[in-house]
Amino acid sequence: MEVAVRPTREVLDDHVRLRSTGDVETDLARNYAADVVVLCQFGVFRGRDRLRESAERVGLLLPAGRFVYLASHVEGEMAFLEWAAEADGVRVLDGADSYLIRDGRIRAQTIFHALVSQA
Repeated sequence: MEVAVRPTREVLDDHVRLRSTGDVETDLARNYAADVVVLCQFGVFRGRDRLRESAERVGLLLPAGRFVYLASHVEGEMAFLEWAAEADGVRVLDGADSYLIRDGRIRAQTIFHALVSQA
């Protein structure tokens, strides 16, 4: 029996929903390819284990962060997410993630955010 491949929008929406609830492990297992490549200001992360490290860094930078999603666009295999976040003492005014989603999995992602200290 052939399993239906989830469309790009469905994968992106599931990713956002799971991250919003803090369920990183389900997100990694369900939405990311095992050999995913993520590029961000911290470097290049290959594979789910390294992506988990990247998520932990964001958690340290934005502990108990409250995220707001400002824009979400999908075209074919590509997706874009604009976001902002706030946590005790820091804010992200402009966060942007882009995704390559193929065969129902995130294959590549770029992440950008600039932290602003709240004095």
